[in-house]
This record gives sequence, structure tokens and C-alpha cells, in this order.
Amino acid sequence: MVENPKKKRKPSSSTPKQALFESRQWACEIARLAHDRHCRDIVVLELAELSPVALHFVIGTGTSDQQIRSVAREIEERGQEKRFKVLGRAGMQQGRWALVDFVDVVVHLFDEEYRNFYDLELLWGDAPKINWQRDRKPAAEDTGETEKL
Repeated sequence: MVENPKKKRKPSSSTPKQALFESRQWACEIARLAHDRHCRDIVVLELAELSPVALHFVIGTGTSDQQIRSVAREIEERGQEKRFKVLGRAGMQQGRWALVDFVDVVVHLFDEEYRNFYDLELLWGDAPKINWQRDRKPAAEDTGETEKL
């Protein structure tokens, strides 16, 4: 069986820790892009310890079917620029839900009704949430410092 080269993404990092770091960075960049395009309630979940499906989910709510499709396409384009190939996509026709699968990062953009119906945050309730905002103050573990008691 010949593998389709378009279905491959850039080679995985040399270590699982590095792959997790790169995946987290890419997921946060996606979240910021969705936020900049006026998506709401954006959440990044880390699934690395919970599921073989992906390392991260990015979940957001769009305001219209056109916005959801447009943001999903822009995320795909940004991924291609960064050499992250799309393994799969779904929901683009209706625009009530769009999925973009980058292997390690899976993006879910919903309208309000579908977001409430599927409730992925409840389904993956054990997954840690990643703070993706730009103005985040670095935590002690991010800077290598230890907290003083």
C-alpha cells in the first residue's frame, strides 16, 4: 500500500516531551488565531495522558456558519505554512461544526447549539486546560524558578 504524502505532517519530534511542547505551542497559536477572528469560549485541552486520539484539542464557538468555515480554512492554511498537514476535516459544508485534524492537535469549532450538545469539555473533563492567552504571566515552572513559600 502506497501512503499518500499529503496525509503526512512534519516528522515528529525526537522526544515525547518535545512533541508535547510543540503540540502545545501549535494548539495555543490556533486558539489565539480563533480568538483574533472573534470566536468565543476558546479552550485548549491537553489529552496526552488521557487518550491516544491527540495530544491537544482546541475547542471554540463561532458566531455564524460562514465564520466557522472561514476560521477553519485559515487554521488549515496556517498549518500548511508551518508544515502541519491536515489528516482530516469534517463539517465544513454546513458550518455548524468544523473539525480540522492535525494528528497531534484536533480543532473543533462549533456554533452555540452544537457546542452545548456535544459538550466536549464535559466528555474530556479530566483533561487539563492550557492557558493560551498572550498576556499570561509565566508560571514558576515555565521560567525554571521555584516558588518561595
